Amino acid sequence: MKAVVTAAEMRAIDAETISAVGIPGAVLMENAGRAVAAEVRSLIRSGPVAAICGAGNNGGDGFVIARVLREWGIEATVYLAGNPDKLKGDAKIHFDAYRNTGGPVVDISSTDALTRERAAIASAEAVVDAVFGTGLEREVEGNYRAVIEAINATTATVVAVDLPSGLSADSGAALGVCARADVTVTMAFHKRATASAPGHARCGRVVVAEIGIPARLAADQGVGVQLVEASDVAAMLPSINVLDYKNRRGHLLVAGGSAGKRGAARLAASAGLRTGAGLVTLVSDEHDTRVDDSIMTAVAADAGELLTLATGKACVAMGPGMDAGASGRAVVDALLTGCQAPLVIDADGLNHLAERLDAVAAATAPVVLTPHPGEAARLLGTTSSEIEADRIASVRALALRSEAVCVLKGARTVVGSGEMVFVIAAGDPALATAGSGDVLTGVIAALAAQGLEARDAAIAGCFLHARAGELGAARYGSRGLVSSDLPALVAEARAVLEPR
Repeated sequence: MKAVVTAAEMRAIDAETISAVGIPGAVLMENAGRAVAAEVRSLIRSGPVAAICGAGNNGGDGFVIARVLREWGIEATVYLAGNPDKLKGDAKIHFDAYRNTGGPVVDISSTDALTRERAAIASAEAVVDAVFGTGLEREVEGNYRAVIEAINATTATVVAVDLPSGLSADSGAALGVCARADVTVTMAFHKRATASAPGHARCGRVVVAEIGIPARLAADQGVGVQLVEASDVAAMLPSINVLDYKNRRGHLLVAGGSAGKRGAARLAASAGLRTGAGLVTLVSDEHDTRVDDSIMTAVAADAGELLTLATGKACVAMGPGMDAGASGRAVVDALLTGCQAPLVIDADGLNHLAERLDAVAAATAPVVLTPHPGEAARLLGTTSSEIEADRIASVRALALRSEAVCVLKGARTVVGSGEMVFVIAAGDPALATAGSGDVLTGVIAALAAQGLEARDAAIAGCFLHARAGELGAARYGSRGLVSSDLPALVAEARAVLEPR
């Protein structure tokens, strides 16, 4: 997994690298600029390149980029959006180096100056956005706003340095206005905005550049967010055992599917089977004749009967298609207090727990909650907009208050476990379709039934589900995928990663 840092953590890591490791800041800036310059060179035919620079350290990176590109024979010009008299430290060193090697500097620090240079900027083959980096905390105003709007108006390839200018490094929100990058080269570690929603959508393809900062410094800072990649999930999945039989692969019980919503439970059960559970039993309030022949069925008239059926199962998934009334709440409470198997709770199972996370914390077995932002808001007694404003903080709050593993679904799904948060670096808008979450419930529950700890089951399940969405988008387009396609696609995604 890769560390994902806040702006404050990155500042501390930079300072530690300079003071304790002994690498001067000017060297780090040189390394950063060269890494971005190499990326720019790989994207263009011949230039020209417009480096739009501020007067801080992000601008300092831009001066290096322009100088190095010129060393390589590529026409590059610095367009300075800040006051050159405010340049200091490492940025001033590299500004002087750029000027001393004959690099041209064009002033765009006023509205009139920017207006004069818009056509020249627009004619560039690539634009380097080196105006603001991770230190920006206020809304972008005045001429800087116009500069960012000029970047967004160009048809050139835009390469952002560390972050697109105007993007909050921590929340991923646009601070008034934000550059939209085709590629973002971020230094040493992912920032929260480059790794998670909504910021990642403005970053384009993200490249993490090695600039000489030791990776261990992130751990030394106690960084609490990690980016999950395919290799991490492959290591979590159990290897194929030639001696396996169905009971060794776990018996999953899916509880749900009330009148008018039976398809939700069927999707969860089908996903559980396709994800490798040896047996799957679907329990509802009446017999469902449309269940696949591979899935067993049972009827439970009340919570007591369901709890009896749950005895001895490897995992229980509940919520998809569950009754929204008192009988559904009774089922949730009975399983939380009496079930010994891990529980995966979704949909109306979550709604029965609105502002009752203490009931989850008191559960007798491990619990995984899988809310979308609306359900998460009901669990925490807040609003969807508050949840979406800081998804990492929201999932951490859910996990801490419920003492459960919590999945906050959406673009770049995040998984919270205690203080730790894991960002799923996969997915496609194709997953924005009815029933997608029911499939995810079955996937996570099946992995738990096969012996994965709740946290790993949630992480691996979310990743496989996201990869299935990517496979489906490639096959059907991002609007043509339906949830009944997903279970088989999850199996395909797992097969690629499965150790043998």
